[in-house]
Amino acid sequence: MENDRPRLEDLWPCFQGIIPAALSTCAQDGTPNITFISQIYYVDASHVAISHQFFNKTHRNVRENPSACAMMLDPRTLRAYRLYLRYQHSESSGVLFDSMSLQLQAIASHAGMTDVFRLRAADVYEVLQIDGVEGFTRFPPVPVSERPSRLFVDQDLESLRLMTERLNRSEALSDLLDRSLQLLDELFGFHHAMILLADEPQAKLFTIASRGYPEHGVGSEIGIGEGLIGMAARARRALRLSAIDHSLRYARAARDRAQATAGLEAVCREIPLPGLAGAAGQIAVPLVIRGRLIGMLAVESAEPLAFMCREDTILTIVATQLATGIDHLSRDTEESSPSAAVKSPAARAARRPACRRTFCFFHRDDCVFVDGEYLIRNVPGRILWRLLTRQRDEGRSEFTNRELRMDSWLGLPDIKDNLESRLILLRKRMEQKCPEVRLVTRGRGRFALEADVTIELAEKKET
Repeated sequence: MENDRPRLEDLWPCFQGIIPAALSTCAQDGTPNITFISQIYYVDASHVAISHQFFNKTHRNVRENPSACAMMLDPRTLRAYRLYLRYQHSESSGVLFDSMSLQLQAIASHAGMTDVFRLRAADVYEVLQIDGVEGFTRFPPVPVSERPSRLFVDQDLESLRLMTERLNRSEALSDLLDRSLQLLDELFGFHHAMILLADEPQAKLFTIASRGYPEHGVGSEIGIGEGLIGMAARARRALRLSAIDHSLRYARAARDRAQATAGLEAVCREIPLPGLAGAAGQIAVPLVIRGRLIGMLAVESAEPLAFMCREDTILTIVATQLATGIDHLSRDTEESSPSAAVKSPAARAARRPACRRTFCFFHRDDCVFVDGEYLIRNVPGRILWRLLTRQRDEGRSEFTNRELRMDSWLGLPDIKDNLESRLILLRKRMEQKCPEVRLVTRGRGRFALEADVTIELAEKKET
């Protein structure tokens, strides 16, 4: 029936690369060639694209004889579709090429084969006709009216409105981060998600909040340009992968590189990136404001078809709201008064219980260990060590963001220092590893270092 005739836009699951497609071409002398391709890319309602990497025979054939035929399977229903194609042109630059190249680079980064998997061109084909192939599998055909839909619906708009209202009520950056992940879980079913903030001078992203993982991974890092998240960050555009093999994990690749270059000691200073065991789908969306990268929103799922156009649209809208909120709440207002109340050494000693915590600072990489276990490094590590030594030497317990910004030893950048986010990262790592020692907010731009234990300090100036 005409109403049941498949349309290209209805075949989104077929374009996710879960089941390889078969592409048939024919040389000018009539010699046929059939090859399996990992993925066919949707371009618009009447065009698809195929990556030109290794298929030299196919590439030559369609330039001699532009007719081609592709067979695709819907991974949900195993229904087969035959696409009659006509080769039109190749693109080696532009939006389509960049999008296909970015996805290919992300997969190559997972496998450590960036130098091998390179897109030469995007071959664009016009779709002349689509036929549903009956009897290709033993499963009965599924009517269009009963096929799963991934379209944007009114309920999504209502949920987005509700989320926007609740995020706008956030008065602190930590509240915004935690609330956004909670709402993504409760309103949209994104159960495994993380937010990473950008440290552009170091060309890294660090995890500031996560939800749905056994290990929070706060403080874990990934380089801009590494894996799915890093590639999407470098390109400043959303990127999603479906049906990925769980062995090609970006966290494992990063740790392997660290071990190869600096040995096991470097790995012990790494916090594993949060990851869902057996993740089959991932999507990473950049948080960008006025062209500046704020961070990344990354979501995973065990379902290979969890992220389609609908999810891409929802997360892009949320990412825009989140980027604006992070930028606004990172501009904390400073107190004009000097840092408050200094408690006497006698008063502090009277409150100390017998329990001890030993913090050790490694000058080589600004790394802090607590009781022999890795805690934090880089700028947050320097901040913690400054607070601990000033509490020991000056008897201070309260500090201001202003004085940290003026402290040249910390090495904060002059513009956009991300101090507030670094303090949140430090606070969360201390809650996980040494909850008896904590940073407590005392108002906007002011905080206190509190301890329920005796603190001992040690330093190692490594060569």
